[in-house]
Amino acid sequence: MTKSSFIIIIPTLNAVKSVVGFAENIKILMNCGHDVLIVDSSSTDGTAELVKKLGAKLITIPRSEFNHGATRELARKESETDIVVFLTQDVKIVSEDFIEKLIEPLVQEQDIVVSYARQIPFDGADIFESFPREFNYPDDSQVRSIEDVKKYGIYTFFCSNSCAAYRNSALNEIEGFDTVIHSEDYFAVAKLLSKGYKIAYVAESIVKHSHKYSLIEGFKRNFDIGYVRAQHPDIQKIAGQAESRGRIFAKSLLLLLIKNHQIHLVPYAIVQSATKWLGYRIGYYGHYLPVFIRKMLSGQLYYWSSKYRS
Repeated sequence: MTKSSFIIIIPTLNAVKSVVGFAENIKILMNCGHDVLIVDSSSTDGTAELVKKLGAKLITIPRSEFNHGATRELARKESETDIVVFLTQDVKIVSEDFIEKLIEPLVQEQDIVVSYARQIPFDGADIFESFPREFNYPDDSQVRSIEDVKKYGIYTFFCSNSCAAYRNSALNEIEGFDTVIHSEDYFAVAKLLSKGYKIAYVAESIVKHSHKYSLIEGFKRNFDIGYVRAQHPDIQKIAGQAESRGRIFAKSLLLLLIKNHQIHLVPYAIVQSATKWLGYRIGYYGHYLPVFIRKMLSGQLYYWSSKYRS
């Protein structure tokens, strides 16, 4: 497979001001000879000008028209490559060969149509930033199929829009990414695995990426996840509810805090877990709430006044 057989797509919004290392990432990708397409949501900090200066391709859309699924689908349709690689603006490249390692399973195995990279936390991240990376991104690579639902439950369809690769022809079979408020990667993977394809987790392909969410931010993020999961009861029926993995996560975090003699952080961890669970449950039944209430509880304010709202 040649370099022209894949393209790297990065949605952006004010990437210059808000993200350290964005320009360095683009320079690394361009210096490696990769095709890079930036889909910018009308940034006001010079992101578009920087992208043009660095030589990457650019599509500009109105900020009000951004949608996690629809925007990626728009960019994908601009590509005629065998593989599309999606990054987010807030990852940091660790090594130049991470793309080659990421797409290797798709090149070698026809039934593997999605692969995603390992994420490690940024330097200096606290335990509430680093533990989710350790929990969701283990040291060992793996390949999952629909048969693994009994073993992994909802984690079977886990992916990440921060660094993942897709076979374009397989996405065409499911009519691309859904127009959703959140978790477009999760639903794409669920559909692909349901058709008999597989997903690869590539632990050798590494990027730095972590977030420190406040309690309110965590609530809103999980509200959006619950809201969109309720819109796809067919997939929920296959995967089961997210609470089971959430309980494992919360228990594992508490045990780690105790093991590390960080007992003083246990109360916050309990409150954080309860807040995330509450956000998810309210979001799951959010369709019964007035739109203005949904907007208040959501982390995606633009969505509720956009043409994509459902």
